[in-house]
Amino acid sequence: MHSAAIRLQNVSRHYGPPESRVRALDDISLEIADKDFVAITGPSGCGKSTLMHLLGGLDTPDAGEIYVGGLALHTADEKALTLYRRRDLGIVFQFFNLLPTMSVLENVCLPLLLAGDAPATVQGMALELLDLVGMVPRAGHFVHQLSGGELQRTAIARALIHRPRLVLADEPTGNLDSAGAARVLDVLRRVATQALTTLVVVTHSEEVAEAASRRIRLRDGRLAAE
Repeated sequence: MHSAAIRLQNVSRHYGPPESRVRALDDISLEIADKDFVAITGPSGCGKSTLMHLLGGLDTPDAGEIYVGGLALHTADEKALTLYRRRDLGIVFQFFNLLPTMSVLENVCLPLLLAGDAPATVQGMALELLDLVGMVPRAGHFVHQLSGGELQRTAIARALIHRPRLVLADEPTGNLDSAGAARVLDVLRRVATQALTTLVVVTHSEEVAEAASRRIRLRDGRLAAE
């Protein structure tokens, strides 16, 4: 049994002035085990994006405590949060956020090259991850030459290159056709099976939710029954 990688204790996040305050998250407490594959689901406006921003260190709660590994995100200063996002966090965006002037391989290498790692070492690691996501044959291609599914699989490899403690994926199949979505879901399963990281996916896809080892449902900013 893996220990808890993520712990939220009585976390609330509100928006707007007191007279029209919106409770995006309302007294949420939960734990996510290390190396688990978790799907967060619920209707639009239920708090999924707010939870993602809090776990990513992009926002802070109004009340409660958030721990990822040994770091207390709710009290961390900006320097600690910057290091957390750089070293411990990988993010997969719905719209990929790849650089169009770089090849697939260069996009995957970029985070470690920016950190000052040796190019030869980085390229070897990147090719291993491109093999994991089935993109080695497309390593020299550019963004405009790829399908949506290929772009997303490249983005997943890039999110893993620095061996993060946690990967957050925001609707990773949301803009893909059924074939592309199926390939991306297969990659997410492989990441989970190989226990490469703790994987938290926000999704409206029933297929993704059913593939996860655990599903967390949100409704009106609160936890529904799992």
